[in-house]
Amino acid sequence: MNKKKILVVLTNTTQFQVKPEATGLWLGEATEFVMDMQAAGYTVDYVSPRGGYVPIDPRSLKYADAQAMAMYRDPNFQKRALTASLAPDQVHAENYLAIYYTGGHGVMFDFPDSHPLQEISRTIYRQGGYLTSVCHGIAGLLNLQDDAGQYLIAGKHITGFTTTEEILSNKRRLVPFLNEKAAQERGAIFQKVRAFKPYAVTDNRIITGQNPWSPHAVAQALLSATAG
Repeated sequence: MNKKKILVVLTNTTQFQVKPEATGLWLGEATEFVMDMQAAGYTVDYVSPRGGYVPIDPRSLKYADAQAMAMYRDPNFQKRALTASLAPDQVHAENYLAIYYTGGHGVMFDFPDSHPLQEISRTIYRQGGYLTSVCHGIAGLLNLQDDAGQYLIAGKHITGFTTTEEILSNKRRLVPFLNEKAAQERGAIFQKVRAFKPYAVTDNRIITGQNPWSPHAVAQALLSATAG
């Protein structure tokens, strides 16, 4: 395991299924986390369920700050994250300290049942690494099971995009399920704060953030957990 290497998971989903409205990665949920980790000396690789092209949720660009837009325009980020992200079979899970599931509504469609990503996550966790997510990215942890076939989040304190936030975002009828409800059905102890406020929860080696305002909180929690 490389103690300074993080795997960032991005979506390949370009639109909702109920109607052809564009979706994809929420840009800041990748850039803010990555900037914090890189500033602390970590290196980052990018993977998606199918590899290759990663779409940006156009709505996220309205909320992107100058730093996020600078990374968005960076040729290295454009290539490694948005054009030629790794496929799961190109990833050597034993090389990573942590996996970080980004959000954006697109992940609701291709994260939950990606068995290759689940196997990568299990390997990282099994070797003492960290499972992290932000916002809708919790969808990548919902169906993850341990070696005994039990949901890994069962009994764990976690957070993610809440039902209230989904309703306030006017996307309740477009998503295939509600992350908060699904997490509770799998035995997780779901924690939350007021809608659209930064919030992260740490439960041993599982670190989760509530919404698009929380990537920095997740990054700082991970850095605190791995300090020393």
